[in-house]
Amino acid sequence: MTMTVQSLITIVVLGLILGWVADQIVQGARFGLVGDLIIGIVGAFLGFWLLPMAGVHIGMGLVTVAINAIIGAIVLLVIGRIVHDAGAWQREHWGKHS
Repeated sequence: MTMTVQSLITIVVLGLILGWVADQIVQGARFGLVGDLIIGIVGAFLGFWLLPMAGVHIGMGLVTVAINAIIGAIVLLVIGRIVHDAGAWQREHWGKHS
């Protein structure tokens, strides 16, 4: 799948919107609005790349880009939450290391 200028613009715009939507789905991620927007854009690119690599081909068009973007953003938010929670657990149980 090749990336055209139109698909790049679509991914960025949808990523901006769907980052916030993904944050509402994965409640408690709390990266803030700017963080959600960045995660949405990165997630959109991740979904655009990851799903076809995994053999998942939903189709073509705007709806497909939106589905890929939301899946990618949710994956990033879940990973971010796991990393954040692991760090909090480590600080709680092992104390702060200077």
